Amino acid sequence: MWYNRLSDYLISKGYTNNLICPCVFIKKTTSGYVIIAVYVDDLNIIGTHKEINEVIMLLKGEFEMKDLGKTKYCLGLQIEHMHNGILVHQSNYVEKVLKRFNMDKSNPLSTPMVVRSLNVDKDPFRPCEENEEVLGPEVPYLSAIGALMYLTNCTRPDISFAVNLLARFSSSPTKRHWNGIKHIFRYLRGTVDLGLFYSNNAKEGLLGYTDAGYLSDPHKARSQTGYVFMNGGTAISWRSQKHTLVATSSNHAEVIALHEASRECVWLRSMTQLIVTSCGLEEDRNPTLIYEDNAACVTQMKEGYIKSDRTKHIPPRFFSYTQDLMKSNQVEIKYVQSSNNTTDLFTKSLPTAIFRKHVHSIGMRHAHKM
Repeated sequence: MWYNRLSDYLISKGYTNNLICPCVFIKKTTSGYVIIAVYVDDLNIIGTHKEINEVIMLLKGEFEMKDLGKTKYCLGLQIEHMHNGILVHQSNYVEKVLKRFNMDKSNPLSTPMVVRSLNVDKDPFRPCEENEEVLGPEVPYLSAIGALMYLTNCTRPDISFAVNLLARFSSSPTKRHWNGIKHIFRYLRGTVDLGLFYSNNAKEGLLGYTDAGYLSDPHKARSQTGYVFMNGGTAISWRSQKHTLVATSSNHAEVIALHEASRECVWLRSMTQLIVTSCGLEEDRNPTLIYEDNAACVTQMKEGYIKSDRTKHIPPRFFSYTQDLMKSNQVEIKYVQSSNNTTDLFTKSLPTAIFRKHVHSIGMRHAHKM
């Protein structure tokens, strides 16, 4: 009822709304623009100064509302306003989580997980074994996973792979898996105020990176999809997820990962183009670059589906969708060296130096260093 009432009123005042994101209302005027992002009864208003002041007065005249000034806290996210941009982080939430699980006095670690052993039998992230004891309800494993997933989805892409990996054992966690959870907490202990910095001087548009961790789960012969999309040099969308299909080669795994990244790219392009055109800003008509580090995969996408002994069994849909996007000039697939593929962050455990490099490359910064 409330949404319908608000929506009808804003549309009657010249605001536009789109099914791409029905909770965003946009209006272009002769002197500027204003964007209203709605979450239940919370409204975040973005735009030029004159238009912001006008819409505040407009809303106050129609609804009982309170102006809280600049958004500093929203849905558990802290927003630090700086002269050169904004930093979005969750330091208060991290501190509460660490205290809740009695990890607020723990010794910090430099990465969220150990580098995994190539020996499957020594992998600390192997499933519960036959004679191994499953943790009882007194160990809050599921609660810890839930708390970490909220962080992962909002402002902490750096822990995505570790959390996704440990969430797989929620039905039968062991002490090994709980130690993995505590390892993430110890990493958070040393990176409490790490967040995503969005510069107001950035010139880069939307671009993506994708990667696959071939047989990332050697126990069930499953690979891992990872992708990240950035705008202005900072992550705005990311994913780390185990495949539901068995990939028969690293090339097969990369094709699946690229397919998933392409799907996300379509929505992100639609959303950014909607905002840009509705605000009367200059639209970027160039295709969105997606970087991929598997040369065979890049070649297959550019030259067409290759029917050979190594690829003929891969369902054509994994090729065709991305190729259609390339033909319509929506995406362009480019090769990047593995050492510069930031998506390694989402597909495997990494040594400290490489991990920190990729964390920095997706726009993550510490609040106390800004």
